[in-house]
Amino acid sequence: MRVITGLARGRKLKEPEGSSIRPTTDMVKEALFNIIQFDIEGRRVLDLFAGTGQLGIEALSRGAASCDFVDKEKAAVALVRTNLANAELEGGRVFQSDAASFLGKGEKYDLVFLDPPYDLKQFDQIIGKIVQFDILNQNGIMVCETKAEINLPEVAAPYEKGREYRYGKVKITLYTRKDHSE
Repeated sequence: MRVITGLARGRKLKEPEGSSIRPTTDMVKEALFNIIQFDIEGRRVLDLFAGTGQLGIEALSRGAASCDFVDKEKAAVALVRTNLANAELEGGRVFQSDAASFLGKGEKYDLVFLDPPYDLKQFDQIIGKIVQFDILNQNGIMVCETKAEINLPEVAAPYEKGREYRYGKVKITLYTRKDHSE
């Protein structure tokens, strides 16, 4: 596992021990960042269910202004801190918190990575909370990684479910926040 491009290009990131954390594969990560490549620089990012922190670290490496990393597992939080230090990137804050609790804090983001464990049963609830708490800024993007067979919910305006991209057994689904009065 490595940082693909940007300030920390080529830096190796520490991988988790055991199987409690499932890192995004390099192929899927590269495809994901090709999709959002023009929506990163200067943006405020949230890496929810951070795991190793690789998605947020990649965003920081590519010029994101800041990234909040959130995971409820103590081991994941320690791993994110280690990987941030190894990447020598600024602008990262790490929080040990349940996703739903963190979302209620009223923070706003331009880009949200939602990559929970594939067996998470509350995926619809988490997306619902993101919409309910309205955490995306105008024209913000939420990137969801799931198993290919998972169908994510439609959402209420000003949020919109966008394109889906399949990579073998993985699906990336994009959501955006639009102002329809423009």
